[in-house]
Amino acid sequence: MDWVKVGQNIKKKRLSKSWKQGTLAEKVDLTTSYIGMIERGEKIPRLETFVHIANALDSTADELLEGVLNRGYEIRMSEYVTKIGNLSKNEQNQVY
Repeated sequence: MDWVKVGQNIKKKRLSKSWKQGTLAEKVDLTTSYIGMIERGEKIPRLETFVHIANALDSTADELLEGVLNRGYEIRMSEYVTKIGNLSKNEQNQVY
């Protein structure tokens, strides 16, 4: 498992919200230094902590695990295809 990549994904999502490490740390009740260690891949968060981080970032697990999952992107894309298929033909054309 490439925890450096996971940490980079967490950092990228955090920065997209213009949050400092301290902001995320406060939202998930962790220290800023621990968030930094997770983002650098130095520490592996427990599953419960990972879920808290994903929820705080309003992110899905496969977004944070991008680059280490084999099938996350495929599953998400199949959901989009299904949703598009449920639209009217006019709405589908707008999407395309």
